[in-house]
Amino acid sequence: MQPPLQRLCFILKVCGATQNQNRLREIVGASTNWSDHQQAMAERGSLSSMLAKSQGDLPPKGMKDSYLEVHLPLGSEPQLREKYLTFHNTVRFGRILEDLDSLAVLISYSHTFNTALKRSPLSIVTALVDKIDMRHHVIYPDCDVKFTGHVTWVGKTSIEAKMHMSQYRDGAYAPVLDATFVMVARDPENKRAAFVNPLRPDGPEEEKLFQEGEANKLRRVELSTASLLKVAPTDEERKIVHSLFLNTLDTKTVSFRSRVLPPNSVWMEDAKLKGLEICHPQERNIFNRIFGGFLMRKAYELGWANACAFGGCRPRLVAVDDILFQKPVEIGSLLLLSSQVCYTEGNYIQVRVHSEVFDPLTRQHKTTNVFHYTFVSDRDVPNIIPKTYGESMLYLDGKRHFNQTVGH
Repeated sequence: MQPPLQRLCFILKVCGATQNQNRLREIVGASTNWSDHQQAMAERGSLSSMLAKSQGDLPPKGMKDSYLEVHLPLGSEPQLREKYLTFHNTVRFGRILEDLDSLAVLISYSHTFNTALKRSPLSIVTALVDKIDMRHHVIYPDCDVKFTGHVTWVGKTSIEAKMHMSQYRDGAYAPVLDATFVMVARDPENKRAAFVNPLRPDGPEEEKLFQEGEANKLRRVELSTASLLKVAPTDEERKIVHSLFLNTLDTKTVSFRSRVLPPNSVWMEDAKLKGLEICHPQERNIFNRIFGGFLMRKAYELGWANACAFGGCRPRLVAVDDILFQKPVEIGSLLLLSSQVCYTEGNYIQVRVHSEVFDPLTRQHKTTNVFHYTFVSDRDVPNIIPKTYGESMLYLDGKRHFNQTVGH
């Protein structure tokens, strides 16, 4: 897609995703200081009168209206690199996730921008990372990065934003990844849904992108309907679970309770890694909840560490799939992260990271996010073997995500 004549193009400086958030605070009118955030959020409540009563009251927008191009000068500004560097002189992918999340929000605000209003009455938050496909496994730490993206589909209150990341090398920009995020619009206090501008595709290329967005929505509905948390496994999946069970029976005792681990295998219960984060104000977003990009970075790093420990070597990311943001994470929360290798095939490792907040006073746990990552190792990895029915469902769910990602 060709960019519009007047496009918003800016440079991410040392603060990376934080620079994006500062720009968003200007649009929203949120506080930059934790000490006066409550007053700032109370003031936003007065913006409710600016909300549209229906989607028909809002002017249609084109895809070019939301087009953004963002540069991350890792090559031309060496002082920026340290924040993005790993010990092995590669780029921290968790930082890239933070930048993508901020960019998706900014794209959505560009689509809904009203020149007559000084501030946006909308609270736009990440609902789902539909998919991130890696087109190149190596991100070089000393080459400039370019992000581009725009809105490709809208519902009444939701927005799909597609983004592309490329890196300047050997005299040209080469593709690194493609990402699809789903955002939702809420009222100024982030309590109820709000309408967004309809999208009017211009030409066959944009119409194709819009239809792909419709197909993505239908696919998500079908996957949710077929969730193993709602319906029983298919006949084929039940056979897989039973075969796994039979392969672990102890032939000497012929007992349902006596299980033996097959060669080159690991029990699923032994392929976990857990972490804890105390959610400080420093990691807040413009609405004074924990920044979604921070959650994605922490979950990714835990998932990567688990895949690394399981496979015995540094894994490469293949795809991020179906990250669902179920509940916001409040400042001061205790965030519990649990990573589980749930499926393996050849040299592929499928990892699921579950995050929940824990209230030490009420002792209650609430799920906030579920993350799915597909990694590939330099060598074949052990087979992961479930022992309980619950683990078998995790195994099947991991297999579904793997098949959808790798395309089997």
